Amino acid sequence: MAKHIILPDPHANPYHNNDRFEWFGKLVVSERPDVVICIGDFADMPSLCSYDFGTKGYEGRRYKKDIESVIDAQERFFTPIKAAKKKLPRFVMLEGNHEHRIDRAISRDAAHLDGIISQDDLQYEDFGWEYVRYCGSTPGIIIIDGVAYSHFFTSGIMNRPIGGLHPAASLISKQFMSCTMGHTHTFDHSVRTRADGTMLHGMVCGVGSDEFMDFAGEANNLWWRGIHVKHDVHDGQYDLESISMDRLKEEYA
Repeated sequence: MAKHIILPDPHANPYHNNDRFEWFGKLVVSERPDVVICIGDFADMPSLCSYDFGTKGYEGRRYKKDIESVIDAQERFFTPIKAAKKKLPRFVMLEGNHEHRIDRAISRDAAHLDGIISQDDLQYEDFGWEYVRYCGSTPGIIIIDGVAYSHFFTSGIMNRPIGGLHPAASLISKQFMSCTMGHTHTFDHSVRTRADGTMLHGMVCGVGSDEFMDFAGEANNLWWRGIHVKHDVHDGQYDLESISMDRLKEEYA
């Protein structure tokens, strides 16, 4: 049986410190997982945000700063892991919609930057991540020990992210297997048991950032912040341990 560490949307951002990535790395050393899965949006990429482009709040954003922040976050994350000189786990990175901003900018907003900027700038594979890219306009999916992971799963002919009041239960009912996704920054976990005793887990895993994000306003209060450890993962089943950002800070800061 395997152990998975799930790193929810971390949102490395040049306007917020990256201390939490050191805590994440120290937790990996302590837990010695078989797999570390970042659910996507490791990078925030505010310079490529199209929602507030042209507003006063957009002034001063730079692509170069965004990339520097992502590289700094990875260096902080991997430093304690490599210093421990233990067997390295498998590192899996899901492309999130914030990483996808780079491709979207080239294809829609700034075609003249094609060949000048790309997701290679993020250096994910250079740091050792197995990078699962988008498939068309929706996030890619990878199945590990019977659990399907994606930045978000879609529903309906319009490919909208699964959400609503009970998103974890919706994951099970729409995907028919154990699934874990991020994207919404909320936390929800639902379990259904088949007739043969097999348990299916639907999980929406929160956010891996301690930053108050201005764009979300009071919705910040609805978000769960932290990291998850799945113990004894096999055939889509596992025992879940959730570790809040406050607890991480207390133990590893």
